[in-house]
Amino acid sequence: MSDLRIGLGVDVHRFKDAPTLDLPAVDLQGAVDETAARTLVLGGVSFPGEPPLVGHSDADAVAHAVADAILGAAGLGDIGLHFPDTDERWRGADSLVLLAECAARAKRAGWQLVNADCTVVAERPRLAPVAAEMGALLSRAAGGPVHVKATRPEGLGSLGRLEGLGCVAVALLARAEPSR
Repeated sequence: MSDLRIGLGVDVHRFKDAPTLDLPAVDLQGAVDETAARTLVLGGVSFPGEPPLVGHSDADAVAHAVADAILGAAGLGDIGLHFPDTDERWRGADSLVLLAECAARAKRAGWQLVNADCTVVAERPRLAPVAAEMGALLSRAAGGPVHVKATRPEGLGSLGRLEGLGCVAVALLARAEPSR
């Protein structure tokens, strides 16, 4: 078995007031109600005045993608396995706390984050002014360096129409001593 592993995480959330398709297999009503007093949070940074994202936790797509990348590299499934949206304990949860727990689970399984890199795909908000702050908050929670950057979909597709945003993250883990 290799001493290095790579994981990929992808997360997409829609903005609260974005139109949705009528999909019978997906119940979005409860998630919509959860955003009533929510502020948009990305990488642990709040964006007052921006439309919030729909989700069971705080819907921080950046933290979720990094968490999934770490869990995937460690062979531990995904964030939904550990923090299901059917469990009321995670309603409105701070995703940086969830990320820290995912990193701790990876460490207990014998893996340590070497680094993570993530790209947010969104027309708004503009992330360049706060990318370093986001990286610092994510790095603290993940227990290793996390770099954040952004790209715009240039008006293409649902993300380009401001219906939501997405994030893709990759994490490199190295074999570490398991902690107890």
